[in-house]
Amino acid sequence: MSRERAQNHDRRRPSRDDDFDQLKRYEDFTTIDWIQDSVIERNRRLRAARRQSIPHRGPRGEVTLAWLWSRLQAIAYAGQSWFIVTLVGIGIGFNAAIISIVTEWLSDIKMGYCSAGWWLNQQFCCWEIEGGDEDICEDWHQWSDVMLARWFSYVLFAALFSFVAAHLVRSLAKYAAGSGISEIKCILAGFVMKGFLGFWTFFIKSVTLPLVIASGLSVGKEGPSVHVACCVGNLVASMFKRFSRSQVKMREILTASSAAGVAVAFGSPIGGVLFSIEEMSSVFSIKTMWRSFFCALVATVTLSAMNPYRSGKLVLFQVTYDRDWHFFEIIFFIILGIFGGLYGAFVVKFNLQVAEFRRRYLAKHAIAEAVTLAVITAMIGWFNHFMRIDMTESMEILFRECDGASDYDHLCQTSYQWPMVNSLFLATVARVGLVIVSYGCKVPAGIFVPSMAIGATFGRMLGIMVKALNRAYPTSGIFAVCPPDAPCITPGTYALLGAAAALSGVMRLTVTVVVIMFELTGALTYILPTMIVLLVTKAVGDFLGTTGIADEMIRFNGYPFLEKDDHAYNVPVSRVMRTNLKTLFETGLTVRDIEDFLSSTAVKGFPVITADGSRTLVGFIDRTELCYVLEQARKVQDVGPETPVSFAADSEDHGDVDFAVGPAVGLDEDVSLEIMETTATQDILKLWPWVNQTPLTVSPQLPLEIVMQLFKRMGPRVILVEDHGKLVGLVTVKDVLRFTMTEHDDRHSPWNEQRFDGVVDEAWSWGNDAVDQVWSWCRSRMGRS
Repeated sequence: MSRERAQNHDRRRPSRDDDFDQLKRYEDFTTIDWIQDSVIERNRRLRAARRQSIPHRGPRGEVTLAWLWSRLQAIAYAGQSWFIVTLVGIGIGFNAAIISIVTEWLSDIKMGYCSAGWWLNQQFCCWEIEGGDEDICEDWHQWSDVMLARWFSYVLFAALFSFVAAHLVRSLAKYAAGSGISEIKCILAGFVMKGFLGFWTFFIKSVTLPLVIASGLSVGKEGPSVHVACCVGNLVASMFKRFSRSQVKMREILTASSAAGVAVAFGSPIGGVLFSIEEMSSVFSIKTMWRSFFCALVATVTLSAMNPYRSGKLVLFQVTYDRDWHFFEIIFFIILGIFGGLYGAFVVKFNLQVAEFRRRYLAKHAIAEAVTLAVITAMIGWFNHFMRIDMTESMEILFRECDGASDYDHLCQTSYQWPMVNSLFLATVARVGLVIVSYGCKVPAGIFVPSMAIGATFGRMLGIMVKALNRAYPTSGIFAVCPPDAPCITPGTYALLGAAAALSGVMRLTVTVVVIMFELTGALTYILPTMIVLLVTKAVGDFLGTTGIADEMIRFNGYPFLEKDDHAYNVPVSRVMRTNLKTLFETGLTVRDIEDFLSSTAVKGFPVITADGSRTLVGFIDRTELCYVLEQARKVQDVGPETPVSFAADSEDHGDVDFAVGPAVGLDEDVSLEIMETTATQDILKLWPWVNQTPLTVSPQLPLEIVMQLFKRMGPRVILVEDHGKLVGLVTVKDVLRFTMTEHDDRHSPWNEQRFDGVVDEAWSWGNDAVDQVWSWCRSRMGRS
């Protein structure tokens, strides 16, 4: 009998899987119940361990083929996760190398072409010439010798690239737009977004990302690299049943993938692991950390083996410093830190206002918006030395030491220092405005590199000014400690520290940025200045109440994500819970009643209570499982509209069903259909195996802060509220967020305190006073002369 049941079970498997996949599509934009997923995974492990405990040796203990096969299965099971992580790391590294190569070629094709081979960018076309100077290289030809024609071709290519990218995103993969970090954070926390990590999103984002960067838009590829990396991790892990049916294990792979994405973006494997800990994942285990480190290592080694720049560098703006810093420079490092904090607060505040304007007026004009921004950026950037070229190339130039062999456009010459200061200042101001309006448009767009480029231009400007001050007064004041026969100030280090400050200011990261900057430079001596700058940046951001732009975009989009920080609300959970509940009685219902109930409501789950009027809580069943079981029950047994339905378990049912004790059985379990057949009777449909009989419950008097901790640390989808066994309500993450955004919005929105606006007003008043004083001084001097 059991053999016939197994054969029937195998015969039904294809249609069962198809039905299950079709049903799972309705779970889009829901949250995962981590407790139930963990229990189901526990049941799987127990059944697997039970199967492995069956002796496979012969009667005298001799080794048999069955025993060898069981050992091989155990080894494969243990090493499967590391094999998947290795495949993911290789895929991420290979994809990052291809994107870097294509981006370099597209960025140079706006300026000209190589007669020796159209597929060569300027660097490889002029490989034998130091610095690839286009005036000396005979193989590299600009599109025209006329300045106006070159400007026109530059703008035309920018418009073309942005149009193609925006059109592909809008037509084929809308989820490919934006950075993706905010959504990845929500997905790692348990939010379900079907298609966000799918193949088309991965393919379109990989294709359009080089186009967007080459168009000159003030956006970066490092943020989208994390999204692309997580797409690779999801696609690879989905091929293995062990990971595709377990949300916990899939999230471990996605966390490791996010670490590898940052690792290949900055050439910083350790920084990538710290990024996944500090920014991405709210719950991080040691096992996940090791997998993240291994995945980042494999991705970095793959990228290094492909060597996309043919220079041994993992990223274009890697640099090495052999000069030390002086103690008096801490004064100027603090200025860089203050700039980073102010920049982060300024960009976060006004970018959200631009995002609101974009949502209200530009939602149907995504392609026109992207093309317009690209054209404006190209028209402005052409006339500035540091905005005309790619941002990563710009940072490579600004980070350099002035050693005589790497002078870009007279950057290191003393006679041009003040024109360079003016150019860097204009680049900083213009780039800030362009980042505010460009980040968030409907193309792949990150904010890491644009922020670093802004900090680099400001830092280099400050470094040149300090160096000029040193030249003017070499023996007085703070410069007396400088050696007379060696350079005292290195403006390139100021650019590096400014880039770190701006990145930390807008993302609110500290330890991660320190490690990334260390891995970029390899200079231990500059760890302390980087720490000083970032601590000042964090202090300024904390004073202004700045939140990282990724968290602000989560709140702006309304995703169900609880912050890591704790807040005191001083209210019980009864103020937040829902009281108008859709409940199911334990007994007394028919199939028709259940179907009518499902068609009349759209809630994601139903509490099960007793039918005697006492509302005693029995358990909780998800809508997905209820729909699926009703559909499959019609195939297994003779179920009609008037067939009674029972959610109560009998004692003899537990003896008949052979599965590990737990609150529920997963729909994708092999044992699910077997349980359905075992418990099937002609006179009643028993649904108790799919009822969570031990749901997480709290008292109505429990403080809201404790409920938020339960959501963050245990991850339930729903918390039921019962008073002495009587069901009185339920609460979800969305209920908590709705309450905090309406009742206590001032705690979550730092801008309501108007602290930043006050700082801006004070700075404006101070600037006006300073201008008036300078103007009065100039008029008095002119009057005397």
